[in-house]
Amino acid sequence: MNPSTRLLRGLVAGAGALALATVTGIGTTGVSHADTTAGETGPRQDDFLTAFVYSQQHPNTVPAGANDFSCEPGPEHPDPVVLVHGTFENQYDNWAELSPELAERGYCVFSLNYGGGEGSAIRGTGEISRSAAELDEFVDRVLTATGADEVDLVGHSQGGMMPRYYIENLGGAAEVDSLVALAPSNHGTTLYGINELAGFLPEGKPPCAACTQQLAGSDFLAELNSDGETVPGVDYTNIATKFDEVVTPYTSAFLAEGPNVTNLALQDFCAINLTEHIGISYDDTAQRLVFNALNPADARQPGC
Repeated sequence: MNPSTRLLRGLVAGAGALALATVTGIGTTGVSHADTTAGETGPRQDDFLTAFVYSQQHPNTVPAGANDFSCEPGPEHPDPVVLVHGTFENQYDNWAELSPELAERGYCVFSLNYGGGEGSAIRGTGEISRSAAELDEFVDRVLTATGADEVDLVGHSQGGMMPRYYIENLGGAAEVDSLVALAPSNHGTTLYGINELAGFLPEGKPPCAACTQQLAGSDFLAELNSDGETVPGVDYTNIATKFDEVVTPYTSAFLAEGPNVTNLALQDFCAINLTEHIGISYDDTAQRLVFNALNPADARQPGC
């Protein structure tokens, strides 16, 4: 599939899903606690579509390698890794490949579902501040179980941006060593006109709060980015793709330059990489950049 066809397909799918959810409120039931360990461990998957279909049939599935609360971090990887899914995703369809990859490398890996109705495979739709509180609660549980002092967070899309609220406002700065974000919505998205559509929504609480809060220029993002985009003591790695059709422009994923910020684009390492927003967590180049960020001492040059 050529880049323009891939981009058009992603644009139609992404814009249609966001518009539909924003207007009708599909999958937006709120919860007060993260749905973390319910369900059985699912099989490893090598692409998002297969994992997505499986999760629709098994909505509480945990990705392989995740949520062993008896795991004891070793000296090589002292920080447990917490995986944070994106909007309309869940812990399984987002991480069905990366979770077992990390576990096989000796990490204690954990994942959660947040921001949506329990038992639903469509998650990450609730108000972002509430989702951040769910993440805070889950990280506390991980730290208690493992005895670790800090965690590393790996997030996709909203899951790469939302932890910044937790870090900046809920005490996460003392609990997070690094945040590695795949196509994060750090500065929101225009989504080719959905930004304008939001202006026609009735006043009051929107059905999909996270959708509206991730639009470029939203009050939520303005406040999140108003007093500096990072905090000292936390390392931030943002991994974007130039073919992102959801976070647009793709540079919206990047944070302001600083000594603790690394901004990367897949195509700077592999010019022919056509990976888009949904596929980035399954992309080999992106995964290598994640491994490098988590363990700089063993960093390796990504291939195509």
